[in-house]
Order: sequence, then structure tokens, then C-alpha cells
Amino acid sequence: FVSLPADLPNRRTSHGPQQHHKLIVDSTCIAIPEPHDSDQRKKFYHAKSPTNYAIKVQIACDFHHRIVQSRVHVSECYHGSIHDITVLRESELLEHVEEPVQIIGDKGYIGEEYIVTPRKRPHGRELTQENKDFNRDINSARAAIENINRRLKSYAILRGVYKGPVDDFHKITKIIQVIAALCNLNLNKHPIRR
Repeated sequence: FVSLPADLPNRRTSHGPQQHHKLIVDSTCIAIPEPHDSDQRKKFYHAKSPTNYAIKVQIACDFHHRIVQSRVHVSECYHGSIHDITVLRESELLEHVEEPVQIIGDKGYIGEEYIVTPRKRPHGRELTQENKDFNRDINSARAAIENINRRLKSYAILRGVYKGPVDDFHKITKIIQVIAALCNLNLNKHPIRR
């Protein structure tokens, strides 16, 4: 299990890829079968899922390529149609973030004060070289959470279509938290980077 350093509130960092950020956050989806009810299909719709229907969960990792184990770092489950920024806001992760703590996320998190995201291309113009370099650094750092999500999907229950009852989010959340702990144990033996 991973915990944040005790002296974290005393550390001061500014936004930017060259600084030492503390967490990387992203949502991952768990494919589910197509619901029979049209309202359920709208709630669970997620275009990136192989079945177009999914349950979404937010994962936070550190720069040692470990999932941070707490109830706010592995969020509750959400319907697949819920936007990533909504999952972040409802997950209580931001409530546990102190000013010096920085989180890196993808463009789905643009607009949150403590989230450093890639810069968007201005309408009708190209990004400056400085912004391209910034985005390259952010996306390079984000590779850690993408690798973690891929490792989580190596467990059969998350890899394919989830066959359990999709309306029991509490049970699915507990399953994901256990898999996150198993994934961390596996990462201790077989790290992504040495």
C-alpha cells in the first residue's frame, strides 16, 4: 500500500510539468452487457467500451507507479455516461488535496484548479512550441496511469465483460479495491519501471 509523505503540506510546488507532482488521475471503464431498459442504456452508455456500455471508476496513482490505496483514490463506481470531471468532483479526492499537492490528468479534467492538464489547441490556430513541449511532458507523465489501468485489466474480472449484477455499485467498488491492492502487490514483484 502507498501513502503520501507526512511532510506533504509543507512542500510548495507550482503548476507545470517540470515540477514534482504527487498524483496522476484517470478514469477507466469496465465493460458490461447491453442493458435491456432504454433508461439504463442511456446511463451506462460509454463509447470507448467494447460493448458501448460500461461502469466507470477513477484511479489515482503516484510516480512510483503504485495505486494510492484509499477510498478517495480508488473511487466509487459510476455509470459509464458520467463525465470524468464529475467523477473527480464527487469522489472527494479534491477535498483531501492540499494546496501544494498537484494532480496530473487528461483533457477530461480541464477546469479544475488542482489538476494539471494538457493545453488545448486554440480554435483555428496551432499550439506554440512551448505548449507542445508542455503537453509532451504531461502526456509522458500520464503514461504511468495508463500503464496502471492496463495492469488492472490484466485481471480477468475487469478484462472482459463484467458478468455480475451491474446495479450493485458497492460490491463492484469493493472488487476493484481488492484488485487494486493485488495489482500493487504484483507491481512490487514486477514493476513497470525499475
